[in-house]
Amino acid sequence: MPALSYYSNVQNTALNLIAGRGYQIWHDPSNHHYCAEKDGWDFMANEPVQLLGLISIFETLDPSEYREYWWRIREPRLYDSLANSPKDFTPVYQRRKPLE
Repeated sequence: MPALSYYSNVQNTALNLIAGRGYQIWHDPSNHHYCAEKDGWDFMANEPVQLLGLISIFETLDPSEYREYWWRIREPRLYDSLANSPKDFTPVYQRRKPLE
């Protein structure tokens, strides 16, 4: 079991994180998409966690102006070469708590 995985109970947390970053957020009933906007940069996704991911891409790349494919990172092509399993690790929920 991962420390966090996607499930519908994560959606409200994602919406609160987006709002806390200063975005206006809304749900468009005509197409069932979740939307956000800040400083003219607008984003749309099928659900709030996807929306938060798109905003994270924007905030990480921090474009100074709009241009086509401003979000694209071409290299390395990690999607085509992902490992089938992780390196050995101890999940955080299995770590022993320090003695108090």
